[in-house]
Amino acid sequence: MAAASTPAPAAALAQLLYDESEVSEKCGELLRSLPKARGWMGAPPLYVYGGDWYYGGSLQGVLSTLKHFQPHDTDIILASVPKSGTTWLKAIGYSIVNRGKNGVGSEDKNPLLTNNPHDLVPFLELNLYAAKSVPDVTAIPPPRLFATHLSVRKMSAKYASCKVLYICRNPKDTFTSDWNFITRLRPPDEAAISVEEAFDMFCNGVNAFGPYWDHVLEYWNASLERPGSIMFLKYEDLIAQPHRHFVKIAEFLGCPFSEAEEAGGVVDEMVKLCSFDHLSGLEVNQSMTSKSLGAPNSIFFRRGGVGDSKNLLAPEMIDRLDRIAKERFSPLGLEF
Repeated sequence: MAAASTPAPAAALAQLLYDESEVSEKCGELLRSLPKARGWMGAPPLYVYGGDWYYGGSLQGVLSTLKHFQPHDTDIILASVPKSGTTWLKAIGYSIVNRGKNGVGSEDKNPLLTNNPHDLVPFLELNLYAAKSVPDVTAIPPPRLFATHLSVRKMSAKYASCKVLYICRNPKDTFTSDWNFITRLRPPDEAAISVEEAFDMFCNGVNAFGPYWDHVLEYWNASLERPGSIMFLKYEDLIAQPHRHFVKIAEFLGCPFSEAEEAGGVVDEMVKLCSFDHLSGLEVNQSMTSKSLGAPNSIFFRRGGVGDSKNLLAPEMIDRLDRIAKERFSPLGLEF
């Protein structure tokens, strides 16, 4: 379900991602030393740090997460490249892990009915560790749920002692969703780059928290090497068989659905509760603002389906992404 109207630019979220004036002096020095490229937003540049691309405002939280976040054995990390199903994954993970607690699983009490998923499962680098001060997360009861857009190469040491649930989306729809998100996020007075230029950058690996290709492949390979601790999900598979994948996710996270829950329709109710149509239609996601990200919640819901790329990309652009995906992914057994 598309939003009824385009929300006003999300100034707080844009500032969090792009504004370099609030970063620490040490982070500012680092930014001045890094190679950079024109960003999708226009003026705010993208910087490459350790092989990954970031907007300047978000690098503060990246550095702080890598330095200060200490995972627990019971932690669950929901990982993704931006605009590949992150909001949905947060709703799914939160509902499965917390069912039976504080009304989760109840049609009239579930916190998802009155909270955006981003406010229930915080990002490490964009929420908790984004400020200059270091948060105390030790008091959060287990299992703690966090989210991240960081790559495996950045988080490998952290992932040694927790569960990681990773979602990816085919590159055509990922780019389309990301481009539309940036378009809605961009301030009205900001000169935009063209969709063709952004597309070319994406193909060449220049996108926030990317390269997309490396991000996906690293998690794919890690899931094959450590299947007990890293689970790889495809957005398209979740849409095609949600019940089956909810069951698999619950088993992976160590909280499988009981026979009684299955028989009582709990899984199907949870699938419906977390569905795009249901979440996007809630008042909280139509007219309210995210407490954690400072953006209209509606900005995180647009279409949510498969194949929207055909409404944005020319046939030759689609062919180009298909060729790159075949070259990069197919030799390693990953297909879309």
